[in-house]
Amino acid sequence: MPIDKVALVILNYNGRNFLEKFLPSVVKYTESAAIYVADSASTDGSVDWVEQNFPTVKTVILPKNYGYAGGYNRALKNISAEYYILLNSDVEVTPHWLTPIVNLLDQNPQIAACQPKLLAHHDKTQFEYAGAAGGYIDWLGYTYCRGRIFYHNETDTGQYDTTVPIFWASGAALAIRSKLFHEMGGFDEDFFAHMEEIDLCWRLHSAGYHVYCCPQSVVYHVGGGTLPPTSPFKTFLNYRNSLAMLYKNLPAHRTWLILFLRLILDGVSSIRYLPHGQWRDIWAIVRAHFAFYRWILGELPQKRRRIQQKIAQTKGHQTLPISSKSIIWAYFVKGCKTFDSFSRL
Repeated sequence: MPIDKVALVILNYNGRNFLEKFLPSVVKYTESAAIYVADSASTDGSVDWVEQNFPTVKTVILPKNYGYAGGYNRALKNISAEYYILLNSDVEVTPHWLTPIVNLLDQNPQIAACQPKLLAHHDKTQFEYAGAAGGYIDWLGYTYCRGRIFYHNETDTGQYDTTVPIFWASGAALAIRSKLFHEMGGFDEDFFAHMEEIDLCWRLHSAGYHVYCCPQSVVYHVGGGTLPPTSPFKTFLNYRNSLAMLYKNLPAHRTWLILFLRLILDGVSSIRYLPHGQWRDIWAIVRAHFAFYRWILGELPQKRRRIQQKIAQTKGHQTLPISSKSIIWAYFVKGCKTFDSFSRL
């Protein structure tokens, strides 16, 4: 594997503590790949620490924090490689973790992107929230994983150790063909963070490519390294970006019905914050809806048209790997807490 075949890029924003903890394992176990730290104007001395302690790691300096989406878009414009590996700073890698991923991409040119198996760093027997053993989506646009449904993480007993096609690969450890990343326009920078990797994977599917999970590769993810799970800003981003993603990518005959149902269900979901007095999260959902409305009156229709034109040009899939069953109904009504139990419905 030539040294310039793979570029591993860690986007960093004031994450020196994570770099100190996890960059040594990345350098030690990432064979035959150029390693970059793309720094989003950190103020914690991250760049100085990297340059002093790991001179072989290259740095890309960004003038400000553009979020996950904008940061990677800008950084990757300056990095040439056949495959990009986008790795969160709070990820611990394992020996030879990269080889199965590269082999999978080498063997099947129709696979545009893939992810390793993500386990929780705090309990390495548990699947991790951000991607587990591969991401999926139901017809209402709710996401779940092989190994994680909502906040229920399964114990890893090897039940998902097969290499399989998935709908979306986690942005915490995302391998993607550089040519396709740029051809598809990269991440939607307006998303800032959250859901942008799912949006990109959706566009890849629509263009006729596949996304896979490669569980022979294992990494351990801390999660919530930049935005904690209880952050109202994170709530805002998730709700706003999910609606925008649906509007951009759904076929015309389904768009407005699904958006109508989602807006109602989003309102219902805000009730869960009431018993705990999480008014800031409820307000975040309200703000997310109004931000989405503003986007519909702005650039979103143009983005949708560009996506549809790309699909027409590439003659992509007409049938996407989206579940016809509702994960909301399965989890809250039928009591399905595992991916296997949902699959058997």
